[in-house]
Amino acid sequence: MTMVSGNSQGGSHLVTCGSLLKLMNANSGVRLHSHDVKYGSGSGQQSVTGTDKQEDINSYWQVRAKTEQQCERGTPIACGSNLRLTHLQTGRNLHSHHFSSPLSGQQEVSAFGAGGEGDTGDNWTVLCGGAHWELNSKVRLKHLDTEAFLAVSGHTYGRPIHGQMEIIATSYSDGASYWIAKEGVYVKPNENGKFLNGNAGGDAGHDEL
Repeated sequence: MTMVSGNSQGGSHLVTCGSLLKLMNANSGVRLHSHDVKYGSGSGQQSVTGTDKQEDINSYWQVRAKTEQQCERGTPIACGSNLRLTHLQTGRNLHSHHFSSPLSGQQEVSAFGAGGEGDTGDNWTVLCGGAHWELNSKVRLKHLDTEAFLAVSGHTYGRPIHGQMEIIATSYSDGASYWIAKEGVYVKPNENGKFLNGNAGGDAGHDEL
C-alpha cells in the first residue's frame, strides 16, 4: 500500500480496488465530503458536500465494485469501468437519483445504503483519457442510472454545514465535473487482478487498510 499526501506530484500511481482516496474538484478545489447530516429536503438521505478542509477524515472514500459485483483487491481501475465509492466513516455509498438538490435545484447527490450496500443508484462510470485511472489525473464520474455527471454547483450552505459547497449531478459536462484523486491509501497494483465482467471497483469494504 502507498500512503499519498496532498503534496504528491506526478501521475504514476494507479487508483486500484480497495484504495481509500480523497477526490478534489479540479475547478473549485474542494474535496468530496460526507457526514451524518441529512438533507432537510429532497430525499432526506445523508448529505454529500464539498469542503476546502484538506485534512478532514470525512472526505475519504473507498473504491469498490459496482452493485452485486466484486473485483480483486489491488486491481487497477480501467477507464470506462463501473464502480462504487463508499464513504469510510458512515459506510454509505455515493448515490444519485431524480430528486432536486437543495440549493440549485439540480439533481441531488447523497450517500445511501448501510454497511456499504445500497442499490443501482450507487453505480458510477469513471471516464478518463488513458488506459487506467491515475492519481493526480482529471476524471469524470458519470452516474450509471441517470447518465448525469458528478459536479460542484458553486452554491454554498449555511448552518449546520456553513461554507461547504453543494455537490450535484448534471446532464452536461463542464469544468465543474472534473475530479482528481489526491490524498489517500492506495493499494499496490496487482497485475493479475481481473475485473468481473469488465467492470472495475473493489468489494473490499471490510478489508483493513
